[in-house]
Amino acid sequence: MEAQPMKRPLAYLTAAWSGEPDVDMELAAHYCRLTYEAGFSPICPLLYLPLFLNDSVPEEHKAGIDMRRDMLRRSHTLIVCGSVVDEDVKNDIAVAGRLGIAATTLEGVLAVKGHGTPGHAGH
Repeated sequence: MEAQPMKRPLAYLTAAWSGEPDVDMELAAHYCRLTYEAGFSPICPLLYLPLFLNDSVPEEHKAGIDMRRDMLRRSHTLIVCGSVVDEDVKNDIAVAGRLGIAATTLEGVLAVKGHGTPGHAGH
């Protein structure tokens, strides 16, 4: 029997988003593309949860948090994108640590995979 090709490991992307939806969506898509090119299957809730959840409704805000945590729990790696670390990023890192999920930076992943140039992955 022929060996199956290795599936791309799931990588949960986190970043200190600006709060500007258009800017954040474009940046998130860029981070996902770089993560994909580095051999991962990127998971970035920012790209789709706002399409159907209203964060200003408390129940939906909590549902979004629960869904993001579940996606992180299923991931192989947490990838921190950008050069800024805010409270949300710190929380994602802490949760990943409690779950035994490796955390790294996008810049680090790109450097190891040979895709990165200094400053290429930052914002």
